[in-house]
Amino acid sequence: MSATIPSCQHWRIKRDSDDILWLFIDRHGESVNSLSSAVLQEFDSLIGYAAQNLPRGVAILSGKTTGFVLGADIREFGQFTDAEEVTRAISEVHDMFSRLERLSCPTVAAFEGYCLGGGLELALSCGYRIARDIPATRIGFPEIQLGIFPGFGGSARSVSLIGGMKAMELMLSARQISARQARALGLVDEVIGRHEELHWAARRAILAKRRSRGPGLLGRLSNLAPARKLLAQQMRKQTAMRALEAHYPAPYRLIDTWEHCGGDRSVMLAAEAKAVGCLMVTPQAAGLRHVFGLMDRLKKEGKQSDFRARRVHVVGAGVMGGDIAAWCVLQGLEVSLQDREMKFIEPALKRAEALFRKKRLDPTAIKAALDRLRPDLNGDMVAQADVVIEVIVERLDAKQALLRSLEPKLKSGAVLATNTSSIPLEELATALQHPERLIGLHFFNPVAKMPLVEVVRGAGSDEEMLRRGAAFCGQINRYPLPVKSSPGFLVNRILAPYMLEAMIIHQEGIPIEAIDAAAEAFGMPMGPVELADTVGLDVCLMVMSTLAARGSEGTRNPSIAKATALIRELADQGQLGRKSGKGFYRWDKDQASKNTDKSTSYDLQAISARLIKAYTDECQAALAVGIVADADLLDAGMVFGTGFAPFRGGPMAYLNTKKRGQSNA
Repeated sequence: MSATIPSCQHWRIKRDSDDILWLFIDRHGESVNSLSSAVLQEFDSLIGYAAQNLPRGVAILSGKTTGFVLGADIREFGQFTDAEEVTRAISEVHDMFSRLERLSCPTVAAFEGYCLGGGLELALSCGYRIARDIPATRIGFPEIQLGIFPGFGGSARSVSLIGGMKAMELMLSARQISARQARALGLVDEVIGRHEELHWAARRAILAKRRSRGPGLLGRLSNLAPARKLLAQQMRKQTAMRALEAHYPAPYRLIDTWEHCGGDRSVMLAAEAKAVGCLMVTPQAAGLRHVFGLMDRLKKEGKQSDFRARRVHVVGAGVMGGDIAAWCVLQGLEVSLQDREMKFIEPALKRAEALFRKKRLDPTAIKAALDRLRPDLNGDMVAQADVVIEVIVERLDAKQALLRSLEPKLKSGAVLATNTSSIPLEELATALQHPERLIGLHFFNPVAKMPLVEVVRGAGSDEEMLRRGAAFCGQINRYPLPVKSSPGFLVNRILAPYMLEAMIIHQEGIPIEAIDAAAEAFGMPMGPVELADTVGLDVCLMVMSTLAARGSEGTRNPSIAKATALIRELADQGQLGRKSGKGFYRWDKDQASKNTDKSTSYDLQAISARLIKAYTDECQAALAVGIVADADLLDAGMVFGTGFAPFRGGPMAYLNTKKRGQSNA
């Protein structure tokens, strides 16, 4: 038996005087750890070494400060085109992790920061798991969001360890939990404090030969065949409320696998490998991987400056302005909110408190958050703000007057931003002595749910201000999308002809329910008519009128003229959509009242083809005139700004798929 420790590029290895084998994952050339094929090959050799030269115990930790393991290397997923090939590769990892599990010495995973996907599956292969209780520690299985489910043994091991009901909820939701939540579930065996050392906690566990306790009685019962059958039926019903099987097959295959095999871990491991192998090569998984890459790119857009805001000043306490202020407070910032009278600010404060309660803040945290949200009728706090955002009525003269009054009060280096949804920055900036400092930060409604912010570049915008604006978006957990100043920018420009096509189809005699059902059948989160009601028909009318007046490139002005009359008629009657309780639909408790029977006798595929053609035609027009730098940024904007069917990868990715004859419509 050789006692030579294998030489590794991605692992740091130490065998200490207590005969503990320490394995520190430290992927070479990367800022974060992921389980690439090279990392796994080296790990395979390390398990072989440990089996032949059995230590007193094996401890697996991270060699990086950025966390444990983010998961498998998603960049390698696209190289697979054959399901059987994927299944073989997964089975090799299963064998590897099972050999770790079978080591006769104690095995411990100790981590802080991210422990997700394949990283959690690696940890579950150890006999004992320790996590540090800090905010950065997040534990979970995000694979459903990539069109697959945990494939490195995670589905089989988690249901065996904590019971089917708890494990399935965690995998199906893809939610990330804290160290203490993981301990309560049984995924983690020990939680240590901020000032304790993972190294010593792992050493202590090995010397004490600690092992995980496994599931309780309810956990074991939930894996019995009768319980699996009953629970699986409920899981399918709940999943169907969120996602169609044709669009998102992964959660349904996970439920099937557990229902049929969850009583026997070895059988479920084999079924897991086969099911994930098939899912990996689907068009849906490819589209979702593309969206994951888009998300990563937008996150990087927010990291090009080390700018960090402490105080934000918002002018305009309407729904949008008040909700921007509340969201910033929720992210830990101090915010001052300005409007003409206190009666305009009071509703914003009530909505803010409702948001804080919805986010399940405790009473002390709610009070602290409300203390950070300060009414400021006279704008006295402008001079102290790091970011100033105007969110007033969408009128050029009003915005220019406000910006002109704000400029002398700004402190050096502060970001001055407008939330205009359609007015070009060049026109707004004429009111300023230093027009280069104005940028656009265009949020979307509802602010607490929509993750995208358009960072708008005017013709003379200062590059550092744009970088600071993007960094601010990242700071408040929003994705910054750099766009060129142009009527409607990107998202509204593309939504306008899409919604207008819906109005034209409706004028041809097609019920609005059928139009929305067609869009939803394509994969949109809601149809264009419901979307118009949600945005507000007054806002839609304003944007469409602006686009028509300014003649934005590629926008079909004749169509705008025909369809805006229908929207104007409702708006003039005060029927503005969800916010007034009635628009195209009647609304009750933020739910549209629909007569779904009206959609059953129409060709939904033909309707969706017209809607999506209007949408993608405008995408191509916007890309042609450089509203965004490239097709990937356009895809990112439309997925995160409008919810364009994520499993299709974005509108440009969808068009490319159609061209290749691989559409999964």
